[in-house]
Amino acid sequence: MIKEINKQLNISPLGHTWVLDFDGTLVIHNGYKTGDDKFLPGAKEFLQSIPQEDFILIMTAREKEAKDKTVKFLKENNIRFNEILFEMPMGERILINDDKPSGLRCAYALSPKRNQGLKDFEIKIDNNL
Repeated sequence: MIKEINKQLNISPLGHTWVLDFDGTLVIHNGYKTGDDKFLPGAKEFLQSIPQEDFILIMTAREKEAKDKTVKFLKENNIRFNEILFEMPMGERILINDDKPSGLRCAYALSPKRNQGLKDFEIKIDNNL
């Protein structure tokens, strides 16, 4: 559960799937249209803190023509990802997942304000989960 004070995400040591929005969450919203992408505060560090064995899916409403520029930006910044989807709908992103019988919660949602960045968010692996 996210604690409002320090926004720490306590997760199990199991493998994880990360579903991340791009514009306004990781980089300045639509920055690529007027220049180059720039990471929002803490976003690059957050991405680099994701465990290596985890799966990272990035989604964006960007048109497919922006794919080469977007992927190049991520690679130049040594950002690892498994998949990036373009032309996603601009509405809500809905994740539905069951919890484990052990009580482990298997879905979380973080919704920072647009262009706020992720500097206040922290991942903690909790071996007790």
